Amino acid sequence: MSLLVVGLSHRSAPVSLLERASLSADARARLLHDTLAAEPATEAAALSTCNRIELYADVDKFHAGVAELSTMLALHSGVPLEELTPHLYVHYEDRAVHHLFSVACGLDSMVVGEGQILGQIKDALAVAQELHTAGRLINDLFQQALRVGKRAHSETGIDRAGQSLVTFGLEQLAGDDSVDDWVKGKRALVIGAGSMSSLAAATLARSGAGRIVVANRTFGRAERLAEILREQHGTDAHAVEMDAVASELTRADIAVSCTGATGLVLTGEAVATALGTVLPDPEPEPQPEPATGPVPDESAAIAALARLDRVPLSGGPAVPLDDDCPVGLGDPPAVDAGSLELHGSWADNADLMAPRAARRPRPTWPVRLGLLDLAMPRDVDAAAHRVHGAHLVDIESLAAASADAPMAADVDKVRGIVSDEVAAFGAAQRAAHITPTVVALRAMAADVVASEVARLEGRLPGLDDKQRAEVTQTVRRVVDKLLHAPTVRVKQLASEPGGAGYADALRTLFDLDPETVAAVSRADMTEDVKNRGRV
Repeated sequence: MSLLVVGLSHRSAPVSLLERASLSADARARLLHDTLAAEPATEAAALSTCNRIELYADVDKFHAGVAELSTMLALHSGVPLEELTPHLYVHYEDRAVHHLFSVACGLDSMVVGEGQILGQIKDALAVAQELHTAGRLINDLFQQALRVGKRAHSETGIDRAGQSLVTFGLEQLAGDDSVDDWVKGKRALVIGAGSMSSLAAATLARSGAGRIVVANRTFGRAERLAEILREQHGTDAHAVEMDAVASELTRADIAVSCTGATGLVLTGEAVATALGTVLPDPEPEPQPEPATGPVPDESAAIAALARLDRVPLSGGPAVPLDDDCPVGLGDPPAVDAGSLELHGSWADNADLMAPRAARRPRPTWPVRLGLLDLAMPRDVDAAAHRVHGAHLVDIESLAAASADAPMAADVDKVRGIVSDEVAAFGAAQRAAHITPTVVALRAMAADVVASEVARLEGRLPGLDDKQRAEVTQTVRRVVDKLLHAPTVRVKQLASEPGGAGYADALRTLFDLDPETVAAVSRADMTEDVKNRGRV
């Protein structure tokens, strides 16, 4: 079995598509159950955030796995497969491990180095465990990803390179001022009481907001968050029902929204009404200029595809682009329209196809209401940015702003940590693969010892208990010493790249029953499930 991830993120898809493809809790549960119900996946987990939707699975067939996981994502996201496919990326085996570890460290985040992704990975694993779709591989992978992410934050200065989306969004609203100076004394409205909204409320409180009002569909959660703000930060905080949002908006200087609503929480008209104005008509769409310059020829297309780590198989014998790539170009290379259209679903390097959102200019009018929308799908109508007196920062504008964010030198250190951890994880998984075979070999040796001792007792019935125990122990020591060096060495060899064949060699050399080895594996998996707990 092998690890496969199929997904899309802010690097490979426009925010508008991510918004449409976002998964509710129920949709994510159905996605995991249906993924396991269909071949070839045996375990699965889904990482769904405002910036990415990724499906991880243990599969036994690469091409069938890609097709099945892509279909499942399209089915449960509601985005047609033909529309989704050009924005999908695929990572396989070690590259899939590398991808998740990079995500856990914040290297693949919209804001490099942000730490909120660790909580989202933790939640993804917890959901898979609750739904019983996480087996040994998914458990080991996600738990190790959490450890790698924590190591990156503790051993490097990646935190200096990154920050939470809340802080980054507030910085965009503050402009040339510091967040603390801009927020100090302002009246804030926080819509939602989940993890992101709670973080926003706490950030506003620490920055000196004069008053914070929390609105949530479940009033009790809003009350609890307001109580925490009062007790821990000494902030003037109050809770209101959702139907009070419109009136509270008229008194707010800042509004932060992050709910799980499927529709808009704040329309453009509502923002305009709160500011005592009207929503302007949309500006006419600019007409694209006619294309100029030479049309790229086929050789240029081939060269562009060659820059990708992996490209779709398009006929002819496979020619791998690297040692572990399961697909390749034909020989001679063949590039057709279908390949060019679908190459996004096979590319490891999503940066090459990532659309860049246009940077939204800062409003020219005096800002009376700063709006920060951190929800996916969006809570605040995009038309609100046209309202005189309002300044809207949403996921789309954050994506554009993050493209200009400076990279810290510590990012290279984190990449080194990720590479080392990927190698260690791969070695541990390969070593674990041979463990059932070694256990079966030692069990067979123990059976041989027991059989020979029983035969000896029949031939030498005069042995007393002490003599019999000494003979038995001596035979066991001889067998253990004979097996020790080979079993230790075979585990070392099996942990190295390409070491998967040692388990087969051991089974062949000692004529081990495959069913016995499989029984050991099943027993280990049963014990693993029995001991499995929430992260």
